[in-house]
Parts: sequence; C-alpha cells; structure tokens
Amino acid sequence: MHMADALVAPAVAGTMYVLSASAAGISVKQVRDENDPKKIPVMGVMGAFVFATQMLNFTIPGTGSSGHLCGGMMLSAILGPYAGFLTMIGVLLVQCLLFADGGLLALGCNIWNMAFYGCFVGALLIWKPIMRKGATRGKIILSSIIGCILTLQMGAFSVCIETLLSGVTDLPFSVFVATMQPIHLAIGLVEGLITAAVLVFIHEARPELLWGVGESTEVKEGKLSLKGTIIAIAVAAAICGGAISLFASAFPDGLEWSMEQVAGTTELEADGGVYDTAAGIQESTSLLPDYAFKDSESAAGTSFSGIVGSLVVVGVMVGASYAFRFFKKKDSTESV
Repeated sequence: MHMADALVAPAVAGTMYVLSASAAGISVKQVRDENDPKKIPVMGVMGAFVFATQMLNFTIPGTGSSGHLCGGMMLSAILGPYAGFLTMIGVLLVQCLLFADGGLLALGCNIWNMAFYGCFVGALLIWKPIMRKGATRGKIILSSIIGCILTLQMGAFSVCIETLLSGVTDLPFSVFVATMQPIHLAIGLVEGLITAAVLVFIHEARPELLWGVGESTEVKEGKLSLKGTIIAIAVAAAICGGAISLFASAFPDGLEWSMEQVAGTTELEADGGVYDTAAGIQESTSLLPDYAFKDSESAAGTSFSGIVGSLVVVGVMVGASYAFRFFKKKDSTESV
C-alpha cells in the first residue's frame, strides 16, 4: 500500500508529513521515558523481519491481486506503540530511499497509513484491552486478526481520502473506496493470520517480549533465551528476504490493483516543481530500485536486496537508538 508521489498534492503531502512527524516526536519522548535498553536489538531485528516479510507478496485468490504484510500491529504488540511506530518509520524510510518503494513526497502519507493505525490503534485500542488480564494463544490470535483487519481498513480509507483531497480525478472517491476496502479486507485477514503466527511463537519462546505481558506476575517461562529468540527471528528474516522473496506473487498489490480497476493504469503522472525534485532525490539514493540490480532482471538482485535491506534497517534502528538517545544509562547515584 505504498503510495506514489503522483497520488498526493504537495499540500496534502506536507500536511501528512507534519502529522507523521508529530507522532514521531511524541514517540521519541515516550521511548526515552521508558528507558529500556533491551529494546535496541529487538527494534533492529523486528524491523529487519518486517522489511523482509513485506517483500513476500501473497496472491489473493480469484482477484488477480496480491497483498503483503504491513507490520505495524506486529511491531507494536512486541515493542509497544511508540517504539513500534519508530521502527516502522525506519522500515519505510529504507524502502523509500534505497529501493524507491513508495514516493518520497508521499512518505508522510505512507507512514501515517501503514504505521500510525497499526501501531497506535492496533496496540492501544485492541491489543492492550484484550491482553489486560494476561495473554493466551486464543487472545493473541483474536487480537492479531481484528487488529490487522481494522487498521488496514483504516489505512486503505486514508489513501482514498488523501487522493480525494489531492484532486486526483482519475480515482473518483466513491468508486475508489468501493474497490479499495474489500480487497484490503482480504489482505488484512491474511496479515492477521501471519501476525498471529509470529506472536504465538514469541509467546512460546519469550513471552515477556510481548508488550504489556511482561508486567504480569503470571508470565510463564519461555522455551528460548532472549538471545536465542532474537537469533531465530534474524534467521527467519534472512530466509524470507534472501530466498522466499524469489517466489513472491507477481500480481499488483491491493493499491495498484484498485488503481488499475478504477483508472485503467497503476501509474499516474505528475510533473513539475516539487514532484521532479522528489523524484530526483529518490533516483540518486535508490541503489536497488524495485528490489533489483539496476538494468538487470537477475533473481540475485532480489535476494541481495532482501538481505542488504534487512541489514540496513538493523543499522538504522540501532543507530537511531543511540543518536536520539532513546535509552539513557541510569545514574548510579539514584540507587544510593
């Protein structure tokens, strides 16, 4: 559901940048206040995992469309809404600049549509209430499915609102909504099942990694160590990005499919001014456009992109954790 620049007017894009940046600023403050250094490797490895799994487009039967994981609900269920939101920003930023996936002008929209709802609505209004009296496999599955379906519907509707406010007449609002919502309902269901599987694994391996669950006095002992769990997720990310990505569906994703159904094309044109500037910046930074070597259709480019992208996300998240001083060393005098 990565929006291209042509789908948003500069005024709408600027507004969404301000909203997304405001949410990011609040998140930075909250993560600093939490001051939990153990989240640093988890932010890195989970960011890499979400990046890798977003490359695994799955076919929606009978539609000619595909979908992929967004990841906001998953990240916030593990890291909490604030660290989860910042991790999603890291993933989307790497996708935009290194792989030209989603427009640079539209990045604020993509952060809001794909990260804000999953991390804040999913975590605070769905995950937290359901897990209030402790986590069980059934609760995890229920919250994952409800959360992914609801937040993806909200994200898809926001895309329609943003194109409406941008005056994109090729995508008339009522028709676009009627096309976008059903296909993303199906995608949300699949994402919910995938999210549930990952979170159930975390619950079995290291239950205290789940947000809010570690505060319960009845948390059971995990089957893996923290290091073992992180290694398992890292290996899964490498396999997904480096190997399974080769078998991803070639069908257009839900947004592109909807555009094709409504406008007859997946690419709308927008020239001049800020659009050209954004495109020029993105062209200079995207070393692996469309997750491939430039001017090459080699499958090795996809595998290389999956592995390198995952590593870059890890680097971005760990680097940001220290650069923004997310986690401060406790003053030794406090314990005296």
